[in-house]
Amino acid sequence: MDIRIIPLAIGAYLLGAIPTGYLVTKWYRGTDIRKVGTGKVGAANVLNAGTWWLALIVAAFDIGKGAFVVLVAKMMHLDPVYQIVAGLFAIVGHDWSIYLKFNSGGRGVFVSLGVITMISWKMGLIALIGPYLLFAPFKQVALGVFLVFATFPFLAYFFTGPLGVQDKVAITCGFAALGIIGFIARTAVHRTELSKGQSIGKVIIYRLLFDRDIADRKLWNSQAIKNRG
Repeated sequence: MDIRIIPLAIGAYLLGAIPTGYLVTKWYRGTDIRKVGTGKVGAANVLNAGTWWLALIVAAFDIGKGAFVVLVAKMMHLDPVYQIVAGLFAIVGHDWSIYLKFNSGGRGVFVSLGVITMISWKMGLIALIGPYLLFAPFKQVALGVFLVFATFPFLAYFFTGPLGVQDKVAITCGFAALGIIGFIARTAVHRTELSKGQSIGKVIIYRLLFDRDIADRKLWNSQAIKNRG
């Protein structure tokens, strides 16, 4: 084990934990983003709050967080396994921020995009084009993100050479862990009043595929966080 990963992982977590969406909306609009829409502090919920250019700022910073920690690992000449570990710590920090008492973090999507891009720019391009160009016109970005999380371990394993993956096993395992973190971030939250009449199985499926508790997307996006547990 390369012990240099220990301070890097801690730093990656602390950087990833910076709640950009919360800070930006608090500063510009005086709004607590945790009380809007899904209650998350990522770019998607900033967009739900109706400020698209703030969402772009948040997205860019979140991508930068993930990319930066992997870049630092590369500059330290750490093996690919440690590069992906550093990225995973940044994602965990974003999803469960110590600055927000480990509650109301983000989904880690854009931080993950930064990590993926630094591991393989080709896979980063796929992760960007899939959800945000192919699925966005149909308002199914969350489904596109789910497919990225679900398929990338297989792509990294079976298309190592064409995608420029340096360490097949390490990156495959890392992307599998990245997907698991993403799925946990979607599902491990309290149920809303809107979903109380549905089975837990259906709620989990909706959360995994569409990142919401119910079928009605407009109703879900307009629902304030006040009914969350």
